[in-house]
Amino acid sequence: MVALQHTESRLSSREHAALTRSVTARNYAPLPVVVAEAHGAWVTDVDGRRYLDCLAGYSALNFGHGHPVLLRAAREQLERVTLTSRAFYNDRLGPFARDLAALAGMDLVLPMNTGAEAVEAGIKVARRWGYQVKGVPAGRAQIVVAAANFHGRTTTIVSFSTDESAREGFGPFTPGFTVVPYGDADALRAALTPETVAVLIEPVQGEAGVVVPPPGYLAAVRQACTDAGVLFIADEVQSGLGRTGATFACELEGVIPDVYLLGKALGGGIVPVSAVVSRRDVLDVLTPGSHGSTFGGNPLAAAVGSAVVGLLATGEYQQRAAALGVRLRDRLDGLVGRGVRAVRSRGLWAGIDIDPDLMTGRDACERLAERGVLVKDTHGQTIRLSPPLVVEPDDLDRAVEALAAVLDEGAR
Repeated sequence: MVALQHTESRLSSREHAALTRSVTARNYAPLPVVVAEAHGAWVTDVDGRRYLDCLAGYSALNFGHGHPVLLRAAREQLERVTLTSRAFYNDRLGPFARDLAALAGMDLVLPMNTGAEAVEAGIKVARRWGYQVKGVPAGRAQIVVAAANFHGRTTTIVSFSTDESAREGFGPFTPGFTVVPYGDADALRAALTPETVAVLIEPVQGEAGVVVPPPGYLAAVRQACTDAGVLFIADEVQSGLGRTGATFACELEGVIPDVYLLGKALGGGIVPVSAVVSRRDVLDVLTPGSHGSTFGGNPLAAAVGSAVVGLLATGEYQQRAAALGVRLRDRLDGLVGRGVRAVRSRGLWAGIDIDPDLMTGRDACERLAERGVLVKDTHGQTIRLSPPLVVEPDDLDRAVEALAAVLDEGAR
């Protein structure tokens, strides 16, 4: 085994990529970069080349690679106990849940592992709440969602996706969802019926290209849910935990949902951690045996999650994302008309529409990688920037300068 590992450590990026393609399912099309080490906002490939990470694991790495506080929490817990299952209590889950609930201004936490699991759990909670509390007839619960949403890729979730690449070949689909246009509060309100139990939306649609709703939309959704007596579920798996310049993106509109769905950054880029966070009257519909997870709430996850909550409690990272977000937007706006069709941003998170006459979004990502900047495309022409919140201002400028150079090169 030692000899095998030594041999593999000497493979080039091209050889590692070929090996990975030969032994893994083709559900991803990665950029040709093979990361071997990472620190802060920078990663190094197996050939020793450094790249500025402007994707940050789709916001899973809000605090950068290898944050010392998070690593220390993980190391200390690794020496004690990593898994008990929820068949027993552990000494880390209670403090984590207490502090996360307090951060969100809620009462209870349902710990899970991945963002998709949090969404699935949120759907189950909303349906049971609808039957037990609202009095919807059994089997009739409806949840209103938005077009162009991305909440995960489980069978239930892709049932209400409007992205055919996520749906093709995976039917039959789960009923119980009504899709309305994102950002259209009137359409959402019109879709609410006595059988509606919840509205599930992203405060900012990440996978769609960092689509920011019009001013007042989230407040209108909140009011519509209150008037109709349904739950407002905010999927903040990508937008939450500092990314947008606030702890939660909903805060930027002065809105408090009934349920937060959290994940990604909650695990600090170390372990998968997600959670449904809500009031007691909502989560109390769950009873022993009605939902569970072998790894959900495990001591290692709870220790790391507690450290993440501690970092956010200072407000430092939210303030940093807000300030750097202004800097990023100012520089990106200067590229509009120079190969960029439009820019959308919220905090340290931006979607950039590349002029199709120049290149595709994938082309732009590949050319940026050649210049030492890592980003990812979505839906053909859009690239997303979501660097770690620890990125240095000069490095952020470097990323935009690299994009400008790529655009200028494409225009020649």
